[in-house]
Amino acid sequence: MSGHNRWTKIKHKKEAMGATKGKLFNKIIKELTVAARLGGGDPAGNPRLRAAMDAAKEANMPSENIHRAIKKGTGELEGVSYEEVRYEGYGPAGVAMIVECLTDNRARTAADVRGAFSKGGGHLAAEGAVSWMFHRKGHITVKPGPTEDLVMEKAIEAGAEDVTAHGADGFDVRTEPNSLHAVALELEKAGLKLGEQKWTYVPESTIHLDEDNARKMLRLMELLEDSDDVQHVHANFEIEDALLEQLAG
Repeated sequence: MSGHNRWTKIKHKKEAMGATKGKLFNKIIKELTVAARLGGGDPAGNPRLRAAMDAAKEANMPSENIHRAIKKGTGELEGVSYEEVRYEGYGPAGVAMIVECLTDNRARTAADVRGAFSKGGGHLAAEGAVSWMFHRKGHITVKPGPTEDLVMEKAIEAGAEDVTAHGADGFDVRTEPNSLHAVALELEKAGLKLGEQKWTYVPESTIHLDEDNARKMLRLMELLEDSDDVQHVHANFEIEDALLEQLAG
């Protein structure tokens, strides 16, 4: 498993334990609002809203919070208007990074992201500097239980591109971006229990980090993800699982 994927799973476990659940809820609410504003409040015809609602349910967000956020997006309730901003940069050891944000104040967000990169030993780059190193993909988590052969068989039948097994952490299924929800629906019909469904950036190649740079990289990830405006951070680093568990602990 890439270090970035493993870090994401560790982060989700911390969120599930409640340490950062409030911040997670705020990020999901923003995504629900923007998705509803851009594509309407009906998840049947709005794939982005469906993904946001799945994330909200996976995080055990109360249904009233979900519906309120959607109504703010559709204009049924008064709310803040957010816009999407994406930043590109480099972390320690030249790790390529894409930072996706939702903000109501571009100047504040730019200052926050720039400050996080500076404190974390990285720096911002020009638009397009690193995005060419990544491919946009759909990502589905299958919860543990079924065999790898079964998940692989059902995923291929559903039109997925690839399956990665993670032992007790279950499986990751990769799809083309536009196939995310169609594949997820088929996997559910096949009886598989799904977790997170999202779009992500998959790097063409990765950089393996030693302990010193791994520690710096995780510090930068935490600084960026601590910002309320930052929704997702994508990076092409690799850290040995044992070292990542040690540093994240």
